[in-house]
Amino acid sequence: MTFRLPDSLPKEKLNEWIESRDEWLRSHPEPVSEEYWAEYHEKFSARFHDWLDQGSGSCILAIPECRSIVENALSHFDGERYDLGDRVVASNHAHVLVTARPGNDLSEILHSWKSFTAKELAKVEAASRRLQPWWDKRAKGDHPVWQMESFDHLVRSPESLYRFERYIRDHREWEE
Repeated sequence: MTFRLPDSLPKEKLNEWIESRDEWLRSHPEPVSEEYWAEYHEKFSARFHDWLDQGSGSCILAIPECRSIVENALSHFDGERYDLGDRVVASNHAHVLVTARPGNDLSEILHSWKSFTAKELAKVEAASRRLQPWWDKRAKGDHPVWQMESFDHLVRSPESLYRFERYIRDHREWEE
């Protein structure tokens, strides 16, 4: 699962990405082959993550206090509501391998993480100061800390799990 700060991607890039992805999905109706999924990943998932890794936006998660808030929230119910695998909190997004335990829903787990951390991150003066220019551009009066969407990837095989774990481990080393 990947979730990101609201200003982590320039709007123009994101709109371009959405248009291209929607066009690709229209021209590749379900069911799609493994080759199509590999093409999709290369054109869309990998490109999206490359853009995130460029460190655009406020990058408040690079502030040690903010990074700790997110890391602590992720591990808070580990072993109770979910089982955490590898994870990394980057400067403007987070990657988490997580398995919901029976009776728990991934969307509720993610909502809990984002809701709690948004409130706590907004209390960090340096974070609020960095996010303020983005908040000022919004027509609404709200102050979101996270983008509404997230990117979920199902782990379908041991090879897929290995690729995700390696990506997160490499990302964590790069962040340090």
